[in-house]
Amino acid sequence: MLINADLHIHSRFSAATSGTLTMETLAEGAARKGVHLIGSGDCLHPTWLDEVASHEEVAEGTFQVGGLRVVLTAEVEAAHRIHHLLMFPSRSSVGAFREAVAARAAHMDSDGRPNLRMDGAEVAQAAVDAGALFGPAHAFTPWTAMYAFHDSLRGCYGDLAGEVSFLELGLSADTDYADRIAELKDVTFLSNSDAHSATPLRLAREFNRLEVEDATFAEVERAIHRTGGRRPVLNVGLPPQEGKYNETACIACFRHHSIEESAAAKWRCGCGGRIKKGVRDRVAELASWPEPHHPDHRPPYRALVPLSEIISKALGVSSPTAASVTRAWEALVDAFGDEVSVLVDLPMDEVASATEPRIAAAIRAFREGRVVLKPGGGGQYGSVELPSDARTTLFDY
Repeated sequence: MLINADLHIHSRFSAATSGTLTMETLAEGAARKGVHLIGSGDCLHPTWLDEVASHEEVAEGTFQVGGLRVVLTAEVEAAHRIHHLLMFPSRSSVGAFREAVAARAAHMDSDGRPNLRMDGAEVAQAAVDAGALFGPAHAFTPWTAMYAFHDSLRGCYGDLAGEVSFLELGLSADTDYADRIAELKDVTFLSNSDAHSATPLRLAREFNRLEVEDATFAEVERAIHRTGGRRPVLNVGLPPQEGKYNETACIACFRHHSIEESAAAKWRCGCGGRIKKGVRDRVAELASWPEPHHPDHRPPYRALVPLSEIISKALGVSSPTAASVTRAWEALVDAFGDEVSVLVDLPMDEVASATEPRIAAAIRAFREGRVVLKPGGGGQYGSVELPSDARTTLFDY
């Protein structure tokens, strides 16, 4: 069976998250989005863990909330502000990890994403000892990612680099970026939303399609390790150019700079602001090859944005939460059951029959990769526009 899984989200107990985040609102949002399984996020927080575990446990470490399956996941911040994603097979595994790091953890009982006074190798050892999966979260983001500080998996995780189960691409990278780095050829890539709310605009804006026997932790683990016929078959995420740190740019005025002029200016913009190295340039520094070398096991990457953003572009409305956009979004989701079906799976003619021509044309343009992208940088998201008559082709699906 094929399932859509978003394995990195947060709860209302993390900073800058929606206070409406509950298991029930996540289940409602996931159903409308078309997601079958999510990571709980923030499972190291005792109140959130209790809330998750109050629902039916259908398999060890897997809980049922309405029609949604939930497995236990958390993100931690460790040395050098590097973020790591953890996936736990059971509640007892969460307890074992908490016990191992408690003496070196700050705010673990009050912050859904705790800070650990540990380096990457120590986090990895605690995860291995607890039987948890681990890997770098949003691995290329310039502020809080492994490759922002380290040049390699070994530089971060030491002798446990070979135990890394996955690498999370993050919003500013895709498989074309990551598969230019030779050390990642055997690593499974995950595309997750890092959502801070349960709305379909945020939840599963990036997700993974997995081939499994059931929507459980054990099956997800097999898919990540690509054993027994289980495997990822599709990564879906934003075009990396839309990420707010895609190109090197000033974090004050957002002017984009080349890597050469940034270095010559000692990473200070003419406005006085700091220039932040973008993901594209960082990948070029790390790259083993000028073009991606996709291994045989690597699934396709589908570059898409949320349906409400596509509709807002089609209607010429600035906000994806405007009433007219919401009405059109609800009509499509009501007609076909969920957003992912509309964006990825249904025949385009069938989608077009249920909406107005402008929206159908916009969805088709995104499916075919005929969108015009202005890259983001310096903390400012890039823009995605519908194609002009020139029909610039940036992606080939």
